[in-house]
Amino acid sequence: MVKTLPATLRYENHIAAATGDFVVLHGRFSGFGLPAGWVAADIVRIEDGVLTEHWDVIQDEATKEQSRSGLPMFGEKFPVDHRPDATLLGVCEVLE
Repeated sequence: MVKTLPATLRYENHIAAATGDFVVLHGRFSGFGLPAGWVAADIVRIEDGVLTEHWDVIQDEATKEQSRSGLPMFGEKFPVDHRPDATLLGVCEVLE
C-alpha cells in the first residue's frame, strides 16, 4: 500500500498517548489526491519492541460548512484543498 501512495502524501501528528503496550496516535493525512483529508486515530500494540497489532478509525475531515460545532476537527484551522485542479473545481475558496 505504501508504495502506491503519492509523494505528496503528508501526515501531521496531533496527539500521541501510551499506556502499557498500547500507543494511540491522532493525526491528519492529506495530499493523497482526494478533496478531503483524513483525520485518523491509530491504535497499536507493541510487544518486545515490535508492532504486533494495529487498529484505526478514519474519517474524512469536515469543512467549515460541514462542522456542526463551527470548530475544525484537527488543529485550529479548517483544511484547504491543495490539489492542482482545486480552483477549477471551486473548492479552494469554499474550504478556506
